[in-house]
Amino acid sequence: MAISDFSDKPIEEIHADLRDGRITAVGIAERVIENYERHDRALGAYKTWDPEALRAQAQVADAAFAADLDFSALQGLPVSVKDLYGVAGYPTFAGTPKALPEKWESEGSVVSALRHGLAAVTGKTHTVEFAFGGVGTNPHWGTPRNPWDAGKHRAPGGSSAGAGVSLLTGTAVVAVGSDTAGSVRIPASVTGTVGVKTSIHRWSVSGIVPLSPSLDTAGILTRTAADAAVAFAVIDPLVDEHPLAFLAQLRECDISDIRVGICDWYFEGSTPAIAEATREAISELCDKGMSAVPLAMPEVDDAHEIFRRGGLAAAEFAAFINGEMGDYKATLDPNVAARFERMEAITAIDYLTRRKRLEELAVSADARMGEVDVVLAPTVAISPPDIATIASGKEYFEANMGMLRNTAPVNLLRLCAVSLPVALDGERMPVGLQVIAPYGEDERALSVACAIERALGTARQRLGVPPLCSGR
Repeated sequence: MAISDFSDKPIEEIHADLRDGRITAVGIAERVIENYERHDRALGAYKTWDPEALRAQAQVADAAFAADLDFSALQGLPVSVKDLYGVAGYPTFAGTPKALPEKWESEGSVVSALRHGLAAVTGKTHTVEFAFGGVGTNPHWGTPRNPWDAGKHRAPGGSSAGAGVSLLTGTAVVAVGSDTAGSVRIPASVTGTVGVKTSIHRWSVSGIVPLSPSLDTAGILTRTAADAAVAFAVIDPLVDEHPLAFLAQLRECDISDIRVGICDWYFEGSTPAIAEATREAISELCDKGMSAVPLAMPEVDDAHEIFRRGGLAAAEFAAFINGEMGDYKATLDPNVAARFERMEAITAIDYLTRRKRLEELAVSADARMGEVDVVLAPTVAISPPDIATIASGKEYFEANMGMLRNTAPVNLLRLCAVSLPVALDGERMPVGLQVIAPYGEDERALSVACAIERALGTARQRLGVPPLCSGR
């Protein structure tokens, strides 16, 4: 079977080619396998990889197309899944040294939606152990390499550490991740891809190893905002339209119709190069008709201070490890274990006080955002660090907090967001623009992201090709 090249094509075009018989899912699978051999062995996106399972899924998709059966816009397309999700036929490690109990291999709602749409799962991508970290490191299985730096092993972003890398190696067009404090948006931002953080409870987290049930959300990474809209519609239980019709509906939003808020807090804590690149992108958008106004959001600062003290995730994670996952505590990543004493010291009174305060802040932030359509901000405040410089201790903690700074308040305030690439910083690493919308306004965030992408161009058009993937 001829290998099918899909590297520069949007999902809607690939789907049309498959449906009309110009290419085959098996041909795409063979290209994915070739890309894995050429790129992923060096970059390390995957914890578990099964080319024969991929070929089998592709054959099923082709048989369905041959019978004139079109189950979804992702039929036959390669999708990677974070190794926090249960996927039948694959062990779930959640970044730990040994596989989790069999119950964690059961597929939940997100994976089931992809299966029903005949998407082809390529494998399980690396995650930070139990998803507790924003840098992307894992001492047990190794850390995927960010393809944008040919000289240094830069962080891929966490905790969905292999997700963005899998898109860049050409082994997936959709990468499934999870986001508790930024774990979809961070890897998307630092790898120059698009990340969607859904509203809490919008997508079920069944079949996903929990970190913080109060904050965990399922999400996706894609190569473009348009692809994100299509994949979102395949998975989302509230979207009734065909995914391509959903995308067409989102495209009705024009850049001149958008009023955005600019909250200085996000820029003040970002490196000068990232803040400047983000402001330049916003200026470009304003030149094309978008309107931008200052928006004070003290709730963001308050939420960040609660996050710095452990937020809700620290206590909930500690309870999970000390309970059901007690057998895994002794082998925890030292950078996680070092913080365990502080996590266990959070009292019930403090935890409940934080919950109540965050609920108040979320209501206040939602009302304040009624003045604009969305808030625009830098997604990640710092350039992804060289892994060699943050092995442990203070350096790791500072890098981790820097990576999470601009994303965590979105989770704590019950907002939704999309990150899309807009520039390279002074170190030639990608800069993400975070599109933040109120709770439940996921379609709004996606429509604005699509409008911005049409106005500024895709990642490939603005950033070029990562040096370590230039041969793809």
